[in-house]
Amino acid sequence: MTAELVTLSVEDIRGGVEPILRRLATGAAERDRTRTYAFEDVRALAEQRITLTGISARDGGAGGRLRDVFDLIIAIGRADSNVAQALRSSFLTANQVASRPDLPHRATTLHRLRAGDLFAGTGNERSGGASGSVHTTIRREENGYLVNGEKYYSTGGLYANWFSGTATDEDGTLLSFTVPVDRAGVQRLDDFDAVGQRLTASGTTRLVNVRVGADEVTVRDTSRLDSPWLGSFAQLYLAAIEAGIAAAALDDAVVFARERARPIKHSTAATSVQDPYVRETVGRIAVHAHAARSVVLLAAEELQAVREKQGPAAREAGARAAVTVAQTGVTAIESALHAAELLFDVGGGSATGRDLGFDRHWRNARTVANHNPRQWKAAVAGAYHLTAEEPPTTGLF
Repeated sequence: MTAELVTLSVEDIRGGVEPILRRLATGAAERDRTRTYAFEDVRALAEQRITLTGISARDGGAGGRLRDVFDLIIAIGRADSNVAQALRSSFLTANQVASRPDLPHRATTLHRLRAGDLFAGTGNERSGGASGSVHTTIRREENGYLVNGEKYYSTGGLYANWFSGTATDEDGTLLSFTVPVDRAGVQRLDDFDAVGQRLTASGTTRLVNVRVGADEVTVRDTSRLDSPWLGSFAQLYLAAIEAGIAAAALDDAVVFARERARPIKHSTAATSVQDPYVRETVGRIAVHAHAARSVVLLAAEELQAVREKQGPAAREAGARAAVTVAQTGVTAIESALHAAELLFDVGGGSATGRDLGFDRHWRNARTVANHNPRQWKAAVAGAYHLTAEEPPTTGLF
């Protein structure tokens, strides 16, 4: 995309995406069943400059707070959680621009975001060795670098304009690089095959003698940051997807009860919407959706507060926010799983029809939940409350 100048507000973006989200929601079950990517609608979302939400107006963004960012993410997840997750790297990139004035290549990245470009990126590999180890190599050559390796969980890779990854140089130093996805040697594979979230384009990115310029490489060094919990935004993003899934389960429950469900034979109700047990079930789904959304937006406000502090105060606030995000993750995961299960109690055998695709909500929620085990989240929160032990700075809190 070209970097045409845009002047947008949060309200402009939300208004522009509403019809796109309605289309996404309408076709979500069919796309899941047929493994069809939403290329046109994702491109349409990008053209609305969704990632400018939360970036200050003085930087050419749409303004707004993290609450606005996560409210938008939940809305996208409600329409199609696959699309929300495919956009995760793009929103993570935008959050770095919004929160770090010292971000390397910040002006370049901001220019790309203003152009409506999308990003994919991962440091994950399936090459064996300890978890988090990087076998992708980056070697100096006369006019820059040469990268070789293979990355997995390249979320959003088929939708993206840019791919970011990590590699080790000759000295063992870990470097980050960002290249256009059409650079020679960048191969994007559609080989992600989980039980859910099948259309997040999270498969392999193969890098074969990819030439990388010196201005496309940075040293990964975050040791001097006041708050080292850089993963909190990324983890809250996953919780927002779960909140979107819970809301989608509620939407399907309401439509099914109103339009297709019939009262069970011994019910005293004339219609399903009058059946007290259907009402109670839909109410419980609504409770789970409300809980997930509420905790995500509350955690977003706490993350926002971290940005407004410096030094020891920022570290203290960052640790507290990381724990809040961990607790939010547990609540959102369990809310989405319960909501997705209860959806089947709204109707009888007809609710299990494959044409409805209701099972995708549980499969999607379960797959998102497996990214980072909620047992760890709960245990870390417990340690913090009991002994004031800080969360790990692995990026998963």
